[in-house]
Amino acid sequence: MAIKPPEGRPTPSVQDIYAQDSRPAPDVLRFESPPAGLGTEDISVERYFDQGWHNLEMDRVWRKCWQMACRVEELQKPGDHVVYNIGDESLLVTRTSKGEIRAFVNACLHRGVLLRTTGGCVERFKCPFHGFTWSLEGKLAHIPSQWDFDHVNREEFSLPEVKVGQWGGFVFVNFDPNCEPLDSYLEILPKHFEQFKLEDRYKAAHVCKVVPCNWKLAQEAFIESFHIPVAHPQTTTYVAWDTTQYDIFPGVRHVNRMLTVEAMPAPSAGEVETDKTIKHMQRDVAFHARAKIEHGSQADVRNQFADSARDKLSKSAKRDLRGMSNAEVVDVIQYSLFPNLVPWGGHGAPICYRFRPYENDPERAVMEIMLLFAKAEDGSHPPPAAPHWLTEEQSWSDAPELGSAGFVADQDTENLRRIQKGLRATHKPGITLANYQESRIRHFHQTLDRYMGVKP
Repeated sequence: MAIKPPEGRPTPSVQDIYAQDSRPAPDVLRFESPPAGLGTEDISVERYFDQGWHNLEMDRVWRKCWQMACRVEELQKPGDHVVYNIGDESLLVTRTSKGEIRAFVNACLHRGVLLRTTGGCVERFKCPFHGFTWSLEGKLAHIPSQWDFDHVNREEFSLPEVKVGQWGGFVFVNFDPNCEPLDSYLEILPKHFEQFKLEDRYKAAHVCKVVPCNWKLAQEAFIESFHIPVAHPQTTTYVAWDTTQYDIFPGVRHVNRMLTVEAMPAPSAGEVETDKTIKHMQRDVAFHARAKIEHGSQADVRNQFADSARDKLSKSAKRDLRGMSNAEVVDVIQYSLFPNLVPWGGHGAPICYRFRPYENDPERAVMEIMLLFAKAEDGSHPPPAAPHWLTEEQSWSDAPELGSAGFVADQDTENLRRIQKGLRATHKPGITLANYQESRIRHFHQTLDRYMGVKP
């Protein structure tokens, strides 16, 4: 029996709008899977600041789950590598001389020195302290003063290795030698993204910042639209936030999604003139700033924004994207992969988020915003963007490559600071979630509880 969307959700629904679009959405977006049976219990506040909870997360989540370490295009030739850090763990994710992608523990086996602190390209991994050296395959290549180390078995002195997998142009790592295969861990995600093909993208921008909150709080702020009218009021004339469709798929542990229509006002905004929708969207979203839009119905305006986006995207990507649906070039098509990857489908908003704990501080997190642009028809693309680290004092708007996404992230960051402090100040032991609009957050915590061993 199909589960019906909640009564009272504003109309027209996402599916109603898709049905009227000049280019209807693909089949993977033309169905709903509303949440059911998730419960209504509060979520304990301690998990957002307690050091003991954080330590358990390190053992039971970060050392057990598949997590995205980098993009494949960052490892194009032998010796290319990135340093992936999570808590106390540090990995060298590299392309070997044989062309394989492998991940080694980033610590010298002599005295424990980090072999690398930044990514780049090297012929070998050499310790900067005494000079112990390993090949790109992790094999011991040089022992300084070898006469003094006759007790070291060279064959056994290889860099420890963790599991590696690939999907959608992402490189994943897992510290658990007995982990679930990546293919089954991804569940429905590969099938859903057959339409969006993230492997045909490249990392055009990558901005990183330490934010003043727990990593889960940061992620939760970006996987629901409920906060938009208060936190981002400037967008309500062109973002139909209150009709957002939230999908929790039966039996799926690690994946959920939301669909939010843009180039159309929120029903709760009342009667919005199309002139206002046009002006505000062009004011806030640089990508649409020069679109030539004629007045008409709201549906006409949405179709015109989509037509303009298809043409612009095709020119910039040097490939024909004009067959794409309105949804793929205008809307938010956002999925989550537990624990911390938030990839978007479509090309109009080619965003990908990643959220991690900052070192071992449960009240600070690393938030990253990546933009994944389409490769040219022949697969060529500019060099992938290097991570642009902002200081904690800088704002997201100090990264011009993010465009309007930087301003929106700044609005959220200030709220996240207040939430983190408020969770310590509150006398209420848990947070209360909306049944529908915050269902992705509840689904995330139910999966988190399973990994943490918390009984329902």
